Amino acid sequence: MTQRDQISISSQSILWVAGVGVGLLTLAFVLGVQVGKQSAALRRPLQRGVEEELKDLPEPLVDQLKLFEGDGPDKLVPAQKVEATAPKDVPKPEAKPAGGSAETEAWTLQLVATADAAEAKRVADKAKAAGFATATLKDKGQVKVRLARPASRAAMDKTAEKLKKAGFKPFAVKVE
Repeated sequence: MTQRDQISISSQSILWVAGVGVGLLTLAFVLGVQVGKQSAALRRPLQRGVEEELKDLPEPLVDQLKLFEGDGPDKLVPAQKVEATAPKDVPKPEAKPAGGSAETEAWTLQLVATADAAEAKRVADKAKAAGFATATLKDKGQVKVRLARPASRAAMDKTAEKLKKAGFKPFAVKVE
């Protein structure tokens, strides 16, 4: 018989082949995990920026309250200079004596104080349409809409009732 070539495998060769096999399996597993993460990232919606997240915040409180008043944000008028007009129902101020008692002090009604000039303009126009003369002033970063002519506190309280019936929320302010 002829002698055939024999292959002898030592224990060192077996360990080497087993180590290479484990290494290849580990590499295949890691690559599979990476491919899975990438495909999941492609299916997920894009990350949103800070600007987009700010757009999703609730509207300012003033805009939310407009919905209850029936005047939505779409009805805002661009900011313009507000002029005082002649009032229809506002009583004339009484003369102020030198003593300055509480009954003879001059008072007015403030209709709104806001940082939004367009909102102040809208309120002033609404008051003018209802027959009340208004004056607009800026104070500490706020635009304030008040009745144009001051009067006694009692007269302003009566006028406040008329304003409330017209849909306003006035409050008395002492004229300085």
